[in-house]
Amino acid sequence: MIHIKDIAERPSKADIDAVSKFSPATIHEAQGRRGALSSRLKPVDYRMKLCGPAFTVKCAPRDNIMLQLAINYAKPGDIIVVSAGEYEEAGSFGDVLANACLAKGIGGLVTDTGVRDTLQLRELGFPVFSLSVCIKGTVKETIAAVNDTIIVGGEIIHPGDIIAGDADGLVVVRRQEAQEVARLSQAREEAEAGYIAAYKQGKSVIEVSNLEPVLKAKGLVADI
Repeated sequence: MIHIKDIAERPSKADIDAVSKFSPATIHEAQGRRGALSSRLKPVDYRMKLCGPAFTVKCAPRDNIMLQLAINYAKPGDIIVVSAGEYEEAGSFGDVLANACLAKGIGGLVTDTGVRDTLQLRELGFPVFSLSVCIKGTVKETIAAVNDTIIVGGEIIHPGDIIAGDADGLVVVRRQEAQEVARLSQAREEAEAGYIAAYKQGKSVIEVSNLEPVLKAKGLVADI
């Protein structure tokens, strides 16, 4: 018997809001270049963004019965994260299920398989990140786990981890690290704002990044 369970502990709204202020790229760099999901996972529309707790589900390749159950049991704001074996040749999610998600207030979908009806998904504005776009249908046969630890995009995802995504990609933040990651992300953004200001004042990239001693140690000589 497989027991459907809820996320054991969701991050607080304050933690989600703190992380959501920053891009996945900034978060990835700030937390020590950790947590970036495979660059093969992309939004169906570059304007789509998401940030929320991972509601994880395992699906058999070309089978979406567990995805439908996840939609049924997920809470408003949850990001449904699907592990389906990196199977590209299936359209396991489309406009009908996107409407079901919107009606429940679900925050988005991340899946390592395919989706379809992408024109309608763009019009609906429901954030969908997938491995592929494929019109091939799915079956509803194989029962699997909900809210267990999974691997998606080469990263371990625990239920309740924070998933953030935008046009550039996806990153996972451990629930218990959210406030520290937000603090480090803010510090990184402030540092980058300083670099930009220095460039506008006429400083070179070598000066701003303090590259001269590095280049000298590597024996680089510029005759320009």
